[in-house]
Amino acid sequence: MTDTDPAAAERAAYRRELRGIARAPRMVGFLFVFASLGLWAWPQSGGPMVIGPLATESWGWVCLGIGWLILLWVIVTRTRHHKARMAELEAE
Repeated sequence: MTDTDPAAAERAAYRRELRGIARAPRMVGFLFVFASLGLWAWPQSGGPMVIGPLATESWGWVCLGIGWLILLWVIVTRTRHHKARMAELEAE
Protein backbone atom coordinates (compact mmCIF):
# COMPACT_ATOMS: atom_id res chain seq x y z
CA MET A 1 0.00 0.00 0.00
CA THR A 2 1.36 3.39 -0.95
CA ASP A 3 0.73 6.88 0.42
CA THR A 4 -1.31 7.69 -2.68
CA ASP A 5 -3.86 4.97 -1.92
CA PRO A 6 -7.28 6.69 -2.25
CA ALA A 7 -8.94 4.25 0.16
CA ALA A 8 -6.42 5.10 2.88
CA ALA A 9 -7.04 8.81 2.35
CA GLU A 10 -10.82 8.25 2.59
CA ARG A 11 -10.41 6.27 5.83
CA ALA A 12 -8.22 9.00 7.32
CA ALA A 13 -10.79 11.65 6.35
CA TYR A 14 -13.58 9.58 7.90
CA ARG A 15 -11.58 9.15 11.14
CA ARG A 16 -11.14 12.94 11.31
CA GLU A 17 -14.87 13.35 10.74
CA LEU A 18 -15.72 10.92 13.56
CA ARG A 19 -13.29 12.63 15.95
CA GLY A 20 -14.98 15.96 15.23
CA ILE A 21 -18.46 14.75 16.20
CA ALA A 22 -19.55 16.07 19.61
CA ARG A 23 -16.03 17.33 20.30
CA ALA A 24 -17.11 20.12 22.67
CA PRO A 25 -19.33 17.85 24.82
CA ARG A 26 -16.52 15.29 24.94
CA MET A 27 -14.13 17.92 26.30
CA VAL A 28 -16.75 19.02 28.86
CA GLY A 29 -17.13 15.38 29.95
CA PHE A 30 -13.37 15.07 30.42
CA LEU A 31 -13.34 18.32 32.40
CA PHE A 32 -16.03 16.98 34.73
CA VAL A 33 -14.08 13.76 35.27
CA PHE A 34 -10.87 15.64 36.05
CA ALA A 35 -12.76 18.10 38.26
CA SER A 36 -13.95 15.14 40.33
CA LEU A 37 -10.33 14.20 40.97
CA GLY A 38 -9.66 17.73 42.15
CA LEU A 39 -12.69 17.69 44.43
CA TRP A 40 -11.51 14.46 46.03
CA ALA A 41 -7.97 15.77 46.55
CA TRP A 42 -8.90 19.30 47.69
CA PRO A 43 -9.79 18.44 51.33
CA GLN A 44 -6.58 16.41 51.58
CA SER A 45 -4.58 19.53 50.78
CA GLY A 46 -6.33 21.82 53.26
CA GLY A 47 -9.46 22.78 51.33
CA PRO A 48 -12.96 22.82 52.78
CA MET A 49 -14.57 19.54 53.80
CA VAL A 50 -18.06 20.80 52.87
CA ILE A 51 -19.19 22.88 49.90
CA GLY A 52 -22.81 23.92 50.17
CA PRO A 53 -25.12 21.13 51.32
CA LEU A 54 -22.74 18.26 50.44
CA ALA A 55 -19.30 17.10 51.42
CA THR A 56 -16.58 17.94 48.93
CA GLU A 57 -16.11 14.23 48.24
CA SER A 58 -19.80 13.91 47.37
CA TRP A 59 -19.48 16.74 44.84
CA GLY A 60 -16.60 14.75 43.34
CA TRP A 61 -18.90 11.76 42.86
CA VAL A 62 -21.57 14.00 41.32
CA CYS A 63 -19.01 15.45 38.87
CA LEU A 64 -17.76 11.98 37.99
CA GLY A 65 -21.29 10.78 37.28
CA ILE A 66 -22.10 13.81 35.13
CA GLY A 67 -18.83 13.44 33.24
CA TRP A 68 -19.44 9.79 32.46
CA LEU A 69 -23.03 10.45 31.39
CA ILE A 70 -21.78 13.08 28.95
CA LEU A 71 -19.08 10.73 27.64
CA LEU A 72 -21.58 7.91 27.18
CA TRP A 73 -23.88 10.30 25.29
CA VAL A 74 -20.94 11.18 23.01
CA ILE A 75 -20.25 7.48 22.36
CA VAL A 76 -23.90 6.88 21.45
CA THR A 77 -23.93 9.95 19.19
CA ARG A 78 -20.79 8.86 17.35
CA THR A 79 -22.12 5.32 16.97
CA ARG A 80 -25.39 6.58 15.53
CA HIS A 81 -23.52 8.81 13.11
CA HIS A 82 -21.31 5.92 12.04
CA LYS A 83 -24.28 3.61 11.49
CA ALA A 84 -26.08 6.28 9.45
CA ARG A 85 -22.98 6.84 7.32
CA MET A 86 -22.51 3.11 6.72
CA ALA A 87 -26.19 2.75 5.74
CA GLU A 88 -25.75 5.71 3.40
CA LEU A 89 -22.74 4.05 1.76
CA GLU A 90 -24.57 0.72 1.38
CA ALA A 91 -27.52 2.50 -0.27
CA GLU A 92 -25.27 3.90 -3.02
